[in-house]
Amino acid sequence: MRMKNEYRSTLQNLQLKTTPKRLAILEVLAQESIYLSPEEIWKRMKERFEKIGLPTVYRNLEELSEGHVLSKVVLPDGQRYYYLCKNRSHHHHFVCIDCRKVEDIHCCGVKKIEEEVRKRIKGMMVSHILQVNGLCRECSRSKKNGHAE
Repeated sequence: MRMKNEYRSTLQNLQLKTTPKRLAILEVLAQESIYLSPEEIWKRMKERFEKIGLPTVYRNLEELSEGHVLSKVVLPDGQRYYYLCKNRSHHHHFVCIDCRKVEDIHCCGVKKIEEEVRKRIKGMMVSHILQVNGLCRECSRSKKNGHAE
């Protein structure tokens, strides 16, 4: 119940209506420590809502992502996934491309890029997004030992 109240206040802060479907999307993602595709979320939502279309899921995911409630994970093939990150401080993500686990990275090396933008491009950096894709410890070990899962 505490989580639902937290989600309600988050949606209110974003000036989004608190709907059962939005709350359910947040609940589905809160149960995971991996990123999920819109299609995976939609399939889980269909268990609870007889009438829910994939476009509704996509629209809600984008609204929640734009409001920084959800983190968008974009893989090299361009496919988008979503992850509910509870860390509200400035950080970045390491995304395992094998098991889909997401880990927080607490350092930010953007100062040199900001300097490059300011000095060479004569621009002003307003924000940035950094996502590091790779293999987590377990998946890396598994690959080294020749155990493809």
